Amino acid sequence: MRDLSSTFAALGDATRFAIVERLLNEGEMSAGDLQDNISISPPAVSRHLKVLRESGVIHQRVDKQRRMYSVRPEAVQSIGAWTMSHREFWQKSLDRLELALNQESQKK
Repeated sequence: MRDLSSTFAALGDATRFAIVERLLNEGEMSAGDLQDNISISPPAVSRHLKVLRESGVIHQRVDKQRRMYSVRPEAVQSIGAWTMSHREFWQKSLDRLELALNQESQKK
């Protein structure tokens, strides 16, 4: 998986985020099917798909004359691992804060 900064940059655009959400919810789809619910031109959808593909978020496969797109599990796993590592950091920080506040209130 490429570095997470390119993943987050790709997902930072609302249209690309919506494309990924739709692929996660509905599974593999063709570019034409993805175009159906988006109010932008087919060339614009193609550009968004290219950014997502180059960042490693989605995978493209050729099925005869159609290009089929799906979310790469590795991308979701990397995002999940990063999120969980930061969640642990904040949880530990909040636990220390709670302990300090409890100790301070017991002194009074």
